[in-house]
Amino acid sequence: MLNKRKDPVFITKICLLLLVGAFVFSFMPRIFAQDAVPDRESREYASILNPNGIIEGSEDIKMISLNGFLDQLMKTTGIYAFITDLKDAFTPAGLPIQIPGWQELLMIIVGFVVIYLGAAKGFEPLLLIPIGFGIVFVNVPLAGMGDAGHYIAEGIDAGMREHQGFLDIIYRAGVGNEFFPLIIFMGIGAMTDFGPLIANPKSALLGASAQFGVFGTLFAITAMNLVPGVDFNLKEACAVAIIGGADGPTTIYIAAKLAPQLLATVAVAAYSYMALVPVIQPPIMKLLTTQKERLIKMKQLRVVPKIEKILFPMVVFILCVIFIPAAAALIGCLMFGNFMKETGVVDRLSNTMQNELMNIVTIFLSLGVGSQMTPEKFLNPRSISIVVIGLIAFAVATGTGVCVAKIMNLFLKEKINPLIGSAGVSAVPMAARVSNKVGLEFDPGNFLLMHAMGPNVAGVIGTAIAAGVMIATYG
Repeated sequence: MLNKRKDPVFITKICLLLLVGAFVFSFMPRIFAQDAVPDRESREYASILNPNGIIEGSEDIKMISLNGFLDQLMKTTGIYAFITDLKDAFTPAGLPIQIPGWQELLMIIVGFVVIYLGAAKGFEPLLLIPIGFGIVFVNVPLAGMGDAGHYIAEGIDAGMREHQGFLDIIYRAGVGNEFFPLIIFMGIGAMTDFGPLIANPKSALLGASAQFGVFGTLFAITAMNLVPGVDFNLKEACAVAIIGGADGPTTIYIAAKLAPQLLATVAVAAYSYMALVPVIQPPIMKLLTTQKERLIKMKQLRVVPKIEKILFPMVVFILCVIFIPAAAALIGCLMFGNFMKETGVVDRLSNTMQNELMNIVTIFLSLGVGSQMTPEKFLNPRSISIVVIGLIAFAVATGTGVCVAKIMNLFLKEKINPLIGSAGVSAVPMAARVSNKVGLEFDPGNFLLMHAMGPNVAGVIGTAIAAGVMIATYG
């Protein structure tokens, strides 16, 4: 009948009538149960009731009236929780704290802003959209999506004792350890072409120079301990300084090794700056270069033979094993993925790393990162200072790359466009695309993408090596 009659008002009335009827009938057993006596002659009915007229197995479930139901329904709404809820939580230092509901609402708003930046503004949607949903999910009151379950540590019955949210499962499975970051590095290696770096080895200096933002910030943080209220130890300083490399997986990896208590804050900061590369870098690039420097055109790179591309990952990995074994996990996974791609004999595995595996792990990693943006971890001076210091580190890394390119031009016959120096950070390929975009703004015929990919992939290797040095020193 509803299909034949297209009147929306009529259909709405029918639906409301059905809902009211269902609501009334759902309470009839409760209303009549107070006065009615079960039919004891019905053996089938009596078999499921105890002497008090209550269904067996439901003795511990309290009877609820209509008014009680409505009161309970109101207290379990999000509006009520945002106004009155006090959630028990722990600070990153392990101190108990109560979080008012309005702070969860504030974090949910932040999550929707992040989703908006990814979906509407196009700021790395592959990262920001799942991170934003992770922020929203974990801060929904009473949903328990980020709850941490409690385990039985010993015995045959080892397992869950209490509810565990799916976001906490994701976080424990791969974000809070080195699993997801290393899988991401495999995928990055399988998608990366080291040809521009091999064809122009000088660009490796630009990738290395960007690490000044990492180590410079490390020393700055240690000096900041002289400021009252700032108390970062050396391991925590390493975890914060690595944000300057704009490499999310490496940041998670080193934080899990050296400063797990800061993992949530530094991971979100690193991924945020990766996504905001198109916003943060261009003003710095334009400030440090002249119009003449931005118009420099670079010669086309030579074609790199297949054999060089195959040997490159093996040589880099061997050198890493010999000199910096602490970085072997990151460099090894990166070069493993690249070797699988360049050999051409395992295309199925290479394609899986580049596509299905990379996409799946990116979803889980981003949701896991977003799930750590809870009020107790972010709405405090220490976390805010980490975000600010990370931004400074990233800005310094960008500026250093540009300045080193300008210094190199003092000694080179074939000049380098300083704009590609900003691509020395590890945000691949976002930083290279930004270098190319800024170059095209001043000369529509000046394509810098392939030239910028050299320092960009060198930055990935450089940040991994920097992390290895820190782990070897303080791990």
